[in-house]
Amino acid sequence: IMIGDETRAMKIAAALREQGIFIPAIRYPTVARGQARLRVTLSAAHEAADIARLRAALHSALNFKP
Repeated sequence: IMIGDETRAMKIAAALREQGIFIPAIRYPTVARGQARLRVTLSAAHEAADIARLRAALHSALNFKP
């Protein structure tokens, strides 16, 4: 998920981690400056309830303005 700002990406990742959801922030030097993003990885072990929880947590975290 493209975020752009590295600081915001890190804050969103931390907010998700506090909810027990590990979505790492990918930032420079892995990606170009200003192109920070969240890396979401799903597996067959995730259930529909897990994805619904992720969706709600992302919605909340992405709308948070530090």
